Amino acid sequence: MSTEQAVVAAPHGRFHLHRLLIFALVIVVIGAAAVLFGWDISGWFKHLWDTITSISLGYVLAAIVLVTVQTTTTAMAWYSILRFGYPNSNVRWIEVLACYSAAVALNSVLPANLGTLTMLLMYTSIIVAATFAGILAGFAVQKIFYSLIGTAGYIYLFLTVGGSFDVQFKLITEHTLATVILLAAGAMLVFLVARVLRERIKEWWQDAKVGGQVLVHPRAYFGRVVFPEAISWVGGLGIIAVFLAAYNIPVSFHTIMRVVAGNSIANVTSVTPGGAGVTQGFNVLSLKGITSASNANAYSIAQQLVVTAWGLLFAIVVVVRAFGWTGGKTLVSKSYGQAREKSSEQSAARKAKREARHHAGTTGDAV
Repeated sequence: MSTEQAVVAAPHGRFHLHRLLIFALVIVVIGAAAVLFGWDISGWFKHLWDTITSISLGYVLAAIVLVTVQTTTTAMAWYSILRFGYPNSNVRWIEVLACYSAAVALNSVLPANLGTLTMLLMYTSIIVAATFAGILAGFAVQKIFYSLIGTAGYIYLFLTVGGSFDVQFKLITEHTLATVILLAAGAMLVFLVARVLRERIKEWWQDAKVGGQVLVHPRAYFGRVVFPEAISWVGGLGIIAVFLAAYNIPVSFHTIMRVVAGNSIANVTSVTPGGAGVTQGFNVLSLKGITSASNANAYSIAQQLVVTAWGLLFAIVVVVRAFGWTGGKTLVSKSYGQAREKSSEQSAARKAKREARHHAGTTGDAV
């Protein structure tokens, strides 16, 4: 067993007073550091408090319950995927929940969904037999339901809201030829890379088949993966409905689906932490004609603040419960460091390709 795995596998005792004191001290230190680095954390908490007190406490509590249901049911789907892929791993439910909740929390404060990449590396760390390719395949399996239901949401939006396709994909409709060329070039690039890495891809495919093993058992897939994910998705709709009602915005299936589609596009296109700013813009657009822009913006900010705050608190508690303070801190920090390295490598590779294409084009013009 590696040193990292030994840290993660440390004994899990009950909470003690000294751990709570350490936890409180860490919060104080983080707050002080945030102030030194220029983050107005007191202003953030004041904004959060003003938001919470501006609406009924019942709405806030209902949202917290639904966020918890949404997180735990998706983690349950992940647990089933990992248990079928690595049946001898002895991975515990609380550990899977801790890794997933940490990813949700990190995605709310980090750009470009780095939390998801961190989660994949965390799963690789806590499961001895797991490979990154296998965990990535598990991620693809976990996304099947959400991709299908998300596509259905887009289709509903485009069929029921005139001109929504042009609004959401204006860039594509205005540059159709460039989009087609980009997709064709991307497909050709993937084909050429696949030929070069043929042997490695065969190895990755074997690892991937392990991570997606639950698909071989349709009953288990639908009962232990799709079903909890469906509950999670309904919980997400409930969160939107709760905050719409809190701001006196008419709650209907049509309104909720408009917001869902807008949020989905915002998450895909945003590079800001948690989609901040971009999400608000899409929410205002989605609720145009239903409520005022200022009220739609207030709704969106309130939802993001409450969901983010509870997600962070829930993640800290569950990670400490699953791995202890030291083990949890080591696992998250190492996985996040590796995620940043992978992200930097991918960005550098894309930049090198762009520079190579630019250089080739310049050379061609000179000739």
